[in-house]
Amino acid sequence: MSKKEDSGGKKGSHQTELYAEVPATCLPIVYSPEYNITFLGLEKLHPFDAGKWGKVIRFLKEEQFITDEIIVLAREASEADLLVVHTTRYLNRLKVEMQCLLWPCPVLSLLFLAGKLAMDRGWAINVGGGFHHCSSDKGGGFCAYADITLAIKFLFERVEGVARATIIDLDAHQGNGHERDFLEDGRVYIMDVYNRHIYPGDGYAKRAIKRKVELEWGTEDMEYLQKVELHSEGALNEIRPDIIIYNAGTDILDGDPLGGLAISPQGIIKRDEIIFRAARRRGIPILMVTSGGYQKKTARIIADSILNLHRQGLIGEEAVEGAGPSHVPLMMSKSVSLGATFSAI
Repeated sequence: MSKKEDSGGKKGSHQTELYAEVPATCLPIVYSPEYNITFLGLEKLHPFDAGKWGKVIRFLKEEQFITDEIIVLAREASEADLLVVHTTRYLNRLKVEMQCLLWPCPVLSLLFLAGKLAMDRGWAINVGGGFHHCSSDKGGGFCAYADITLAIKFLFERVEGVARATIIDLDAHQGNGHERDFLEDGRVYIMDVYNRHIYPGDGYAKRAIKRKVELEWGTEDMEYLQKVELHSEGALNEIRPDIIIYNAGTDILDGDPLGGLAISPQGIIKRDEIIFRAARRRGIPILMVTSGGYQKKTARIIADSILNLHRQGLIGEEAVEGAGPSHVPLMMSKSVSLGATFSAI
């Protein structure tokens, strides 16, 4: 066992360089330019907006909500960090796939960066992440590393006061990766709302879902928002977690070629407000990742949603006023291959 971290966290099973001092002047918004991806031109053949995360940041800057000085940048995760979740066999297979590329596949936001920061400040947003089809020994659908699983396991291992976590997965697709990882872990409660007719249709993983909401093709705002509010309230009333991991996919947007739902931009903004309001009203730290979303306009919607959360008083500078520096996990992965898989987040 490694020695206790200076930040006062739990004892971890290995030494890590992921902890760094974050000034109190920084908002708990995590981003790196490395998040933005291109697929050697293949993005032109697939609806994925390779630069959407950078666009979100640009829009937030244009609205004068953030500057480069007050967002949190990422460090790189070591192989030992990845082994907290992934098997050696799986990581070795990724290395082989990387060697087969003519050019390194650009970096995805493969590791979940802001869990400890959410615990310290009450909220955090990782502009990226949410690769919920990857489990500890298998990738899938744009997802090479199990970032949600990694974030939760780091919190359990290293952060005092974190014994239970709730995943609220509102991407249009079932989050079968984290479901497989936590299938027999009673510390993790999973609520998943998804289109029942699309990828991945993983019946085995569904056994991990404590609150399952399966949607039909073309589900619209009124029905969707009623179900999100009803079941998120029910989930948080059933078991009070120490942190909420909120997977806020925008592939529920009307017209998304992979999601198959019909939610308006205003519906997405209201959805995020419902989840943050439920968390903040209960005093439960919340960490949001942006997950899937395959239309060019999703970046603007994500930015507008973050701005609305600020206008509603659910996030903002008041959350960090008077706080001292935080030692938080800041993680970024190396470039990896996604092979020929072009499915869904």
